[in-house]
Amino acid sequence: MATCDLELETPPTDDYARQLWLQQAAGLILFEDVRKYAAKRLAPALDEASRDAALKAIDDAVYGLMMVLDGVTGRLSNPTSSVSLRVIVQLHEGSKVTDYVDLLDLGPSGDRPTGDNMCVGYHGWRKGDFGNAPIARGRKP
Repeated sequence: MATCDLELETPPTDDYARQLWLQQAAGLILFEDVRKYAAKRLAPALDEASRDAALKAIDDAVYGLMMVLDGVTGRLSNPTSSVSLRVIVQLHEGSKVTDYVDLLDLGPSGDRPTGDNMCVGYHGWRKGDFGNAPIARGRKP
């Protein structure tokens, strides 16, 4: 189900739990709107072996994205310059950003607690595990 068909649950109030929740929410968005999007576009006529190979390729591509988000890969450089990506997950209350987590922050960052990171989260997300605090529910018709 695409995330546009989901309704966000109330985030945890504890700072650390909310940071983990934001990371889990990012995983849910990526798995619903990237991984499932690609899987739904596989040709229905594919035989089982071809479908399995295509799904593995999708999973490998999504894991490659997780490595870029974690800063494991995805950096271009020369002796004087570099280019990298940063993704920030934001919690909005109306138009105001009330909390955020920078997915590239792997270690302690002042008072910003960090969690498992995207590569670790990926393995649970493949199994549908998005943490203990609910992220979203289906919208009522």
